[in-house]
Amino acid sequence: MSNRKTELHRGLESRHITLMSLGAAIGVGLFLGSAGAIKIAGPAVLLTYALGGLVIFFVMRALGELAVENPVAGSFSRYAQDYISPLTGFITGWNYWFLWIVTCMAEITAVGVYMTFWFPDSPKWIWALAALILMTFINLIAAKVFGEFEFWFALIKIVAIIAMILIGLGIILFGIGNDGIAMGFSNLWTNDGFMPNGISGVIGAFPIVMFAYLGVEMIGVTAGEANNPKKTLPKAINTVLLRVLVFYIGALTVILAIYPWDQMNGEQSPFVLMFDNVGIRYAAGIINFVVLTAALSSCNSGIFSTGRMLFNLAAQKQAPKIFYVVGKRGVPTIAILFSAAVLLIGVVLNYFLEGSEVFIYITSVATFGAIWTWIVILISQIKFRKSLNTQQIKELTFRNIFYPFGSYFAIAFLLFVTILMYFNEGTRVALIVGPIWIVLLIVAYFIRKSKQAQ
Repeated sequence: MSNRKTELHRGLESRHITLMSLGAAIGVGLFLGSAGAIKIAGPAVLLTYALGGLVIFFVMRALGELAVENPVAGSFSRYAQDYISPLTGFITGWNYWFLWIVTCMAEITAVGVYMTFWFPDSPKWIWALAALILMTFINLIAAKVFGEFEFWFALIKIVAIIAMILIGLGIILFGIGNDGIAMGFSNLWTNDGFMPNGISGVIGAFPIVMFAYLGVEMIGVTAGEANNPKKTLPKAINTVLLRVLVFYIGALTVILAIYPWDQMNGEQSPFVLMFDNVGIRYAAGIINFVVLTAALSSCNSGIFSTGRMLFNLAAQKQAPKIFYVVGKRGVPTIAILFSAAVLLIGVVLNYFLEGSEVFIYITSVATFGAIWTWIVILISQIKFRKSLNTQQIKELTFRNIFYPFGSYFAIAFLLFVTILMYFNEGTRVALIVGPIWIVLLIVAYFIRKSKQAQ
């Protein structure tokens, strides 16, 4: 088989990686999922997002150390295989594929929810199917085309959130759109207080909030197709904390100041509700368009990730070799088409179930998969660092400055969030589906290994 058919094309430029890193975690978890977290924690959800964001920064610094030294398409699946065990690598690769399949189902579900803003009587499953077809087509063209779409998707999200924060501050401080009456920040503490449900509310929101951060680790997956990973990856990773402060804490502070937290429902985006509340209907429509592009962006990224993970698993002989084929345009065509075919399950779920039900169940399962991935990244980095001598550590291009305390703290925190999922009816399903999936992967690994030994 020629190199052209088994090597991915490095078509992602610095600007693609930078914008993708900024936009990766700005998706349905923030735009729609934040409503559920707000209902549990009230305005104190800001604390939940802040602590969750800090832990994710620890995870990303650990991933950065690994990815800069060894930028491969399989990323943490390969690192798990090299530094923990082949079984862990197998589980992590297939688990990440499953995670993004589930996440894409959540994203196309969100597309259906958002489109009812303009077409209230239309069936959601039609919009879910249309989104899936469009994003699959984009991924089949070329990595550079995917990067270009993600660049503009991310730019729309970033500009819109910054604009929304500025407009929101205008409403809060100067009464713009509210008959000149400044709203102030009193909504943050007047409706039963800043922490209406106590510390248990802050803690209880963690499983939902952590889903919002799913996708930041995709920077590691793009490493195999980045032109200059040693330059672009550190820059992208170091902006994680800035993203958390501006796009999560900043945006939600403005929303919670304008729209009373106890009047939110889980059906509509808090971003849309905020503008509806002050009578700026056209702005609500614009924001709905932005959250729609955010969902499409995340689905686009998900199909990209699943295709690359299947490609890498096949390269390591941990998936059928048919997935280790690259089309003329330098993309893993068959792996992408297979992932898209599985995603049709999401369309079927939207046909039979309400969008909000589908969203809660799907996101909880995806969160379980994300927690597994993040813990594996942290353990891989710990094992990698222990394999180096003092001189090799000094020569690392991008060191995890929080090692080892940040890594151990992040692992403990993520395990704690997993336990919390049991106490919420909506997220409890993840502790059934997730472990069953892991057991099935372990069985599949040993069956495959025995066949290879024959």
